[in-house]
Amino acid sequence: MTNKPQTAVEAFVPLCAPEIRGNEWKYVKECLDTTWVSTVGSYVDLFERSIAEAVGSSCAVATSSGTAALHVALLVAGVEPDDEVLVSTLTFIAPANAIRYVGAWPVFVDAEPDYWQMDTAKLADFLERGCQWRKGVLRNRVTGRRVRAILPVHILGHPVEMDPVLALARKYELTVIEDATESLGAKYKDQSVGQLGDIACFSFNGNKLITTGGGGMIVTDNEEWARRAKHLTTQAKEDPLEYVHAEIGYNYRLTNIQAAMGVAQMEQLESYVTAKRKISANYEQALRGIPGIIPMCEAPWARSTYWMYTILVDKAEFGLSARELLQALAQHKIQARPLWQPLHLSTAHKGSWNAVCPVAEHLNRSALSLPCSVGLTPSSQNRVINQITAVSAPRAVRLTA
Repeated sequence: MTNKPQTAVEAFVPLCAPEIRGNEWKYVKECLDTTWVSTVGSYVDLFERSIAEAVGSSCAVATSSGTAALHVALLVAGVEPDDEVLVSTLTFIAPANAIRYVGAWPVFVDAEPDYWQMDTAKLADFLERGCQWRKGVLRNRVTGRRVRAILPVHILGHPVEMDPVLALARKYELTVIEDATESLGAKYKDQSVGQLGDIACFSFNGNKLITTGGGGMIVTDNEEWARRAKHLTTQAKEDPLEYVHAEIGYNYRLTNIQAAMGVAQMEQLESYVTAKRKISANYEQALRGIPGIIPMCEAPWARSTYWMYTILVDKAEFGLSARELLQALAQHKIQARPLWQPLHLSTAHKGSWNAVCPVAEHLNRSALSLPCSVGLTPSSQNRVINQITAVSAPRAVRLTA
């Protein structure tokens, strides 16, 4: 009988796992010990204050999800049925869904090729050439609908170039609703995302930089909007004692247990951003020289959190497509994922207006997000890098042969 050599079992490398390393257990235990576990408790207030302070806003309202935050933000901003809201086409579907929740219509704007954010030049082109004033109201020339707001989405931890967005909003009297759900901690010209528009939303889903397991937040300097948001998210109850309701409200409250976790997570925010930026720098240095691999970039006016570290894969140069590289990594228990289907292609949003969006479609085909958890170890990151290098090697050999 011979002994066969034992091969080491490869550990799974997740795409973006939550990092729990602070006071989460302590604060959650306090909620359990005191029985303040539901939607009333001191940690909800503490969490709201910590987010408002980090962003630089005067008001914050906790919600059950980032999507709930977007829904209520649109309502308090005055977006009405059959209005149109300009939104990034390259993003998760939540903001477009929220626009439809209020009976309005998304108008999808292409991404720009450098940082993959909303293309402000195409935004301007639509507003200046695709719209017209009718009786003091800006309307889409094609649909005839009133254009009411701009909803830029800061994707992947990087901010949208906001100065042109804000200038256009002022010119055409539009509300700016920032979707900062992926970009807590990011900055545009030394200003935190979420502080730039009229109102903004964050998400604390399990894969976000800061997590409460699920949850969201509305931030604004408009105190009246904040009061109305709190009212709507708590079932629009009119009286603190009596169950009297004058309008339709929503059960969009965050629990005290979730908020307790959020308070602990916020204590680690800057260290988490530092970790993400270090992971990005390591990928940048290791992958830059591989033919066909294009690392994500950071604008000179931005501080990105690199929430989801993403590369572009040129099949002609690299030898594999982004989807084929995803499968190659999966064979070694390394999780990766493509970017979202551009929303102008979504069957769910058929009937919405958009111009052609070739950049977003190219990014969808070519992009691949790599493991980038805050707690990603150097050895795990090296595994990812080594596997990408290994599958690129045969192509490199063929090119030099």
